[in-house]
Amino acid sequence: MTLTAISEHKAATTPHRVLQPEGWAKPIGYANGMEARGRTIFVGGQIGWNSQCKFEVHDLPGQIRQTLENVIAILREGGAGPEHITTMTWYVIDRKAYSSSLKEIGAAWKATMGRNFPAMAVVQVSGLIEDDALVEIQATAVVPD
Repeated sequence: MTLTAISEHKAATTPHRVLQPEGWAKPIGYANGMEARGRTIFVGGQIGWNSQCKFEVHDLPGQIRQTLENVIAILREGGAGPEHITTMTWYVIDRKAYSSSLKEIGAAWKATMGRNFPAMAVVQVSGLIEDDALVEIQATAVVPD
């Protein structure tokens, strides 16, 4: 795959270079790797509660949407947006709920993140610190020099 094809496929809105080895299957909804230069912003683990630490939704897609909105709010404080995210790690307590909600999760992603697809990992964990939390997301962003 050429860099142009990769850019059109994955990085239409990101200022970073998507790393996609030639001959590899194209990932859906994430990138295998990202290359970036600039000022780095580290977003600590965010969960699906509002700015007042209250859970307004109790389903996984709803909490993912709120969590992504929280990540983006922190990025804005650092002069960044979703297009600057280079990597994310998601921690979910129920991978079956995650897998069965991909359509709704995709809609939440599109509504918050647009067509930005950073390098990602999703990990099932036995629990999170807040009992009502169904997901926690940590992110790293790079704002170009």
